[in-house]
Amino acid sequence: MTKEIAVSGSRPTGFIHLGNYLGAIRNYVKMQDNFSCYFFIADYHSLTTHYEAQNLPQLTREVLATYLACGLDPQKCVIYIQSEIPQIPELYLLFNMLAYKGELEKVPTFKDKVRSQEQSGRSISAGLLTYPVLMAVDIIVHRATKVPVGKDQEAHLEIARNLANRFNYQFQTTLFPEPYGYNDGSDLFKVPSLDGSGKMSKSATNPNSAIYLMDDDTTIRKKVMKAKTDAGPTESNQTKPEEIQNLFDLMQLVSSSEIVQHYETQYNNCNIRYGDLKKQLAEDMVQLVAPIRNNIHDLMKNEEYLKKVVRDGAEQARQSADATLQAAKKAIGIHYF
Repeated sequence: MTKEIAVSGSRPTGFIHLGNYLGAIRNYVKMQDNFSCYFFIADYHSLTTHYEAQNLPQLTREVLATYLACGLDPQKCVIYIQSEIPQIPELYLLFNMLAYKGELEKVPTFKDKVRSQEQSGRSISAGLLTYPVLMAVDIIVHRATKVPVGKDQEAHLEIARNLANRFNYQFQTTLFPEPYGYNDGSDLFKVPSLDGSGKMSKSATNPNSAIYLMDDDTTIRKKVMKAKTDAGPTESNQTKPEEIQNLFDLMQLVSSSEIVQHYETQYNNCNIRYGDLKKQLAEDMVQLVAPIRNNIHDLMKNEEYLKKVVRDGAEQARQSADATLQAAKKAIGIHYF
């Protein structure tokens, strides 16, 4: 039986953190056994908001090593670098002809990035506006139907569906299926930051707000111990403020259910010691991160293997992408002889 096609990628804009692993990459590892998967490093996407292109080679290698260290297997899935697939920018050009300025300006993430760019004194590029078109092409270039993304990316998926349907209608074809978000049946969740609000982010201004997969054990412990807390509950079963709930949410993700219940009971009985809770949380994070970090370091030393993975992956991705591009050009009429 033919497997459904799944696609997802990560921008090489900084170290991958625990939120990226728990919220996305861990799910990729599960998917590679059940779907025909394409996982890529989105270096073109990074240029829409990050202009330090001289850092791209190192950051791209780190994302690749992290993918492999976390369990992605190039024998089970296709791993490639976005810019090594020339069919992507060509199909992106064609789909820009179908995208409407108004619909792109309404995308919530575009509005957020505009505010961020304006605050930093930078102009808004055409690439930032058409970011959702490139994201759509990343998906439909392989005619994928499954995309493992969080709730904050649903607007981009809706645009991908709209563009796929618009192409099919305008050129009277059934070439592109509708892509939908995928998770393994568990509730979608955010991995909270350590600074008391929001989720872990590669672009956060506070470097202590996230646990990176490259952090050493001492750094992890220091970051967790600096996490914001309060004076403690004053009555039984008191609602937790956001910074405390964040710590418990993190513990739910990395600690055993017995440990979580122990500290829940202490909190509800008003005798919790936040220092003990943070020490436990730090040790559980160390146990999770250390093997991955060690694998990353080993892989980063094996440049020939990393080259082989992306070289083989690019060859497979180009075959898939070229079949789609040629079919799309034929449907449009860019097929003269």
